[in-house]
Amino acid sequence: MSNNETKVAVDSNKTEVKSPLLQFEKQIFSDVQEKDGLLIMAKGINYNRILENIIWIYKDPGNLVLVLNSSDEEEKYFTTKFKLTSLASNGAERARTYLEGGVFFVSTRILVVDLLKNRVPVTHITGIIVLRAHTVLESCQEAFVLRLYRQKNKTGFIKAFSNSPISFTFGYHQVEKVMRALFVTELYLWPRFHGVIINSLKSRQAEVVELQIPLTTKAIHIQMCLLDIMNYTVKQLKSINRTLDMQEITTENCITKKFHKILQSQLDCVWHQLSNRTKEYIQDLKVLRSMIVNLIHDDPVSFYALVSKYRTPEYAKVNSGWILLDSAEQLFGLARGRVYNSKNEFDPEFCPKWKYLSELLLEEIPQEVKKKGNGAVHSTKVLILCQDNKTCSQLNSYLIMGANKYLFYTAFRRDLTINAVSSKYKTLKKSVPVNTEKDKGVQSNNTQELTDNVKNEIEDEDFMAEELSKSNYILTLSQLPVEIEKNSSNESMFEPLSQLDDLNITQIESEKPLICIQTFKQNGNNFSLELTLESLRPEYIILYHSDMSAVRQIELFESRKKVEEPRSKVYFLIHDKTVEEQAYLTSLKREKQAFELLIETKSVMVVPSYQDGKTDEYFNRNIEEEDNTVDTRKAGGQNINKENPLVIVDMREFRSDLPALLHKKGINIEPVTITIGDYILTPDICVERKSISDLIGSLNSGRLYTQCTQMCRNYSRPILLIEFDQNKPFNLQGNLVVSTDLSGADIRQKLQLLTIHFPRLKLVWSPSPYATAELFYELKQGRKNPNVDEAISLSGENTADDMSYERYNILVHDFVQKLPGVTSKNISRIMNRGQSLDHLISLTKEQLTDILENRGEAEILHSILHVKPKPDTSKEDKPFGKKKFTGKLFKSIK
Repeated sequence: MSNNETKVAVDSNKTEVKSPLLQFEKQIFSDVQEKDGLLIMAKGINYNRILENIIWIYKDPGNLVLVLNSSDEEEKYFTTKFKLTSLASNGAERARTYLEGGVFFVSTRILVVDLLKNRVPVTHITGIIVLRAHTVLESCQEAFVLRLYRQKNKTGFIKAFSNSPISFTFGYHQVEKVMRALFVTELYLWPRFHGVIINSLKSRQAEVVELQIPLTTKAIHIQMCLLDIMNYTVKQLKSINRTLDMQEITTENCITKKFHKILQSQLDCVWHQLSNRTKEYIQDLKVLRSMIVNLIHDDPVSFYALVSKYRTPEYAKVNSGWILLDSAEQLFGLARGRVYNSKNEFDPEFCPKWKYLSELLLEEIPQEVKKKGNGAVHSTKVLILCQDNKTCSQLNSYLIMGANKYLFYTAFRRDLTINAVSSKYKTLKKSVPVNTEKDKGVQSNNTQELTDNVKNEIEDEDFMAEELSKSNYILTLSQLPVEIEKNSSNESMFEPLSQLDDLNITQIESEKPLICIQTFKQNGNNFSLELTLESLRPEYIILYHSDMSAVRQIELFESRKKVEEPRSKVYFLIHDKTVEEQAYLTSLKREKQAFELLIETKSVMVVPSYQDGKTDEYFNRNIEEEDNTVDTRKAGGQNINKENPLVIVDMREFRSDLPALLHKKGINIEPVTITIGDYILTPDICVERKSISDLIGSLNSGRLYTQCTQMCRNYSRPILLIEFDQNKPFNLQGNLVVSTDLSGADIRQKLQLLTIHFPRLKLVWSPSPYATAELFYELKQGRKNPNVDEAISLSGENTADDMSYERYNILVHDFVQKLPGVTSKNISRIMNRGQSLDHLISLTKEQLTDILENRGEAEILHSILHVKPKPDTSKEDKPFGKKKFTGKLFKSIK
């Protein structure tokens, strides 16, 4: 594209669909347009606007641009904004759509198949955009697409975007690996501390008020107890695992949101080597982390209910011993003390942030609006941002019900025992709707009356389901703030907005102040906050929890405002000197360290000129060298024309990494839908690939037996490949196989039976897809390629034996087959003519004879079901004596 076109794209103000850019975004846009590369931006400083402008430039039918690895929300947002065409599910229709040109969001799995089937005009592709580039190495599919693209198209662009700098710090030379997989040579880094970003965001800033809220005395002591226990657990964990690298497992990192990822990256590969004691410590760290997060975010009643779950004899048997510490005893006592007073009455303390939130909504914000004079209180919009759906629901209920009623309501939801309530709860019955009839007497006990009323409310709404699923609420003031002082402090000032079903904020018409409660990410959608800010355009924003990404998105929102718009005021509620503050500071520090590491890596990184794949040198270096030794036994060493190795791959296998790795080895892939096997390597070798979870399901359902039968009938060398995850240990013991249906021993026994039943079937164990690709490459050496037409023509039609596994309950089938008198010849008659095990027991000897068509077998089966075993007094009774347990079993079933 010419520089003039780029200038038009950036500077033109006449086009409505193009997004205006801030100064730093213009520079990023021009850098990315000038030269292909990987762009890594700070979390919260999203690349949406830059991507919008790139799509706007290339959405002309004369171009063909493909966008890979987008989330569902990203695809929906851009497709709607630019009215892009969605790809059809039918292959032939997709091929026609590609020829029409434009920008397409396409799933990687579909694109891989389309490229291999030559449905995409590869040479005419203008370029490929890869989103969430930090995940490229994990899936391998995106790298496969780009390799297929670069082999045939040397001129098109590749632009990659990522918002997760920390992801590039895990592993050895991670950023170089990602760049190599993306075929890019440039790395663009834009941290928040970049000079251009600082200047851009300084031009217009929101007014920020940081409210440092102290925790209550008991909550501070609980936090100290939990941190003491965490310190103890981390020390014990490191002391018994001195040989392992546990540098990242610290108390500071334990309280961050990314702790599970840190654990996973360090311990997954050695999980099977860890002792049970170590696993208990790790599990306890997760439990303690959940407690300390709940202490800050949850109300005292919910926290006490959570802590009470762990003060049980059952948990004491499985934990590492922390509940025996003095700190744990103090923790349980303090947690109870926050809910019950010294007289054992229900008298919970309030969340400290609730008071500040109410003061902001009912006093400070209305006063601020009056002072400005240019806006009316009734048109004010307030946005409250929270960490999760649970807190959203908590704040919504608190503002509608009031603190006392909400805590009492929560106590019954959590099944807490309440024998008496404090005096301030005696008046609560007035605000709780009472469903009593006139002829019934009013109960004298206030506690009982409250209990019944609250239980009625709990039954009326499925509160728990709503709490976990709903991520935003809209409220209005039930009356104007002027009248607040006349009302009781317990009575709520807020009411839900009933006219809103789909939460389309643009449709709201309210003459009262509007309060929107929302999570930072609605169900994981990174766009949600940005869209809410743009559509609601709130004058006041309350950050109920701290979040680095949300703060930056608010900064960008303020910088993009027009000059005439008033500045937003942001209230930052944070508990001073707590784990909440520490977690926020740690997240800032970790991102800063990640960018510093990337900046240092960029300064010393050596990128070969051929890495962009625009010359054949890259592909010549990466394909395995062929063995050119001459075999003199074949007619004096004459040259034989070698054909490129080919593997037939079932369409459903493109969810895995293996096809991509095989292609990287220089093996051609032929994607077709085949009914027998997953990979056809040669005319004789057929491979059925199973992951561990798939293996368990197939063994349990009997499907694997059917698949092995079909392979053995049609191929002389059938192979069952059992493939492990490369990030998990290579063993079939311990807690790796998590299944309620089969244990590790059951799996081994069923596999032994499988090998006995199919002597020609080879079992191959592979630690990872990389090892499998190496194995397939070796198996292909010197062997013929399979015939695609023959593989497709082979039918997987089931025989009578195979059908029995699909038609019947496999567990019942196996059980009946083991009964005396039941043979392989009559099992199908019993399963067809019988109804159930209870029905089988109720049949007479004559009825069994009619079913089995053999009197002797019918007598044996009838006797085992009905004749009571006798003591071993004679030789005739001995056969029944051995079946004593079986006879009792059927008697109990009857």
